[in-house]
Amino acid sequence: MSKPPCYHHQWCFSLFIFTSLYPLFSQADVGSASHYNPPYTPTACFGSDGSQFPTNNMFAAAGEGIWDNGAACGRQYLVGCISTAAPSSCNAGQAIRVRIVDRAMTSNSRPSRDATIVLSTTAFYTITNGWPSIANIEFQQV
Repeated sequence: MSKPPCYHHQWCFSLFIFTSLYPLFSQADVGSASHYNPPYTPTACFGSDGSQFPTNNMFAAAGEGIWDNGAACGRQYLVGCISTAAPSSCNAGQAIRVRIVDRAMTSNSRPSRDATIVLSTTAFYTITNGWPSIANIEFQQV
């Protein structure tokens, strides 16, 4: 008599977790994220209108790869950390939703490195821990 396909419960649970998260990033792109500090003034997208910032501080500035001649303004992305130079610095399974409010190249508080997306410090430290300066990410427009 053959055993049912999930006779190893731990393996089945792992398979379930993987397949339930897979649709989240099934069509995601890979890039890099850094962070920038206040003052946050979204001059490239919304002039000096600070009301455009999400109240949960989950926002970002678009790097040149996704800037799209300003069309990125207001877009929302799901972002998750894949890896950093420091071991165990990604918060595994943590995905955040951010809104593009600025262009990284013209932001007042420019990041120290070029990145696909430059997250607010709140957003960056939600998907990472420790103090990495840059993270490899998966991201998808929603």
